[in-house]
Amino acid sequence: MKSVRHEMILQIISKENIETQEELAERLRVHGIEATQATISRDIKELRLQKVLTENGRYKYTAPARHFEPDIDDRLRTIFKECVISVDYAKNIVVIRTLPGLADAACSAIDAMKHDMIVGTLAGDDTALVVVREDSDAVEFAKIVSELIR
Repeated sequence: MKSVRHEMILQIISKENIETQEELAERLRVHGIEATQATISRDIKELRLQKVLTENGRYKYTAPARHFEPDIDDRLRTIFKECVISVDYAKNIVVIRTLPGLADAACSAIDAMKHDMIVGTLAGDDTALVVVREDSDAVEFAKIVSELIR
């Protein structure tokens, strides 16, 4: 239920100017999701939502831009340059080929990203599968990995 609520919150704030937690709770109710103010407050913290100033001088909730923290980016770059051979994708799955025995290290680094688009990872011996939410996320994530291994 939490993941459904989080997904709905992200959809709502991407389409509407939501200024308060009460307003967000009301919009969730319209979509059939009941949530207390305390729950919404926790969701806002977990989703790392920010309030930004709009053109009309009011504030609204927005999701943070997708980016990597520098230390995680450096860790990924190092691990990927050392162990990744290739990257490909199909639908919402990204396939990362690694040197033998290193797929687990690649998955561990990816999991540490805690990126919203990533649902989960699975490591074999030399292959890592990354499941992402949308087909378009697979394209974006494969591009990110390709840039990291250059």
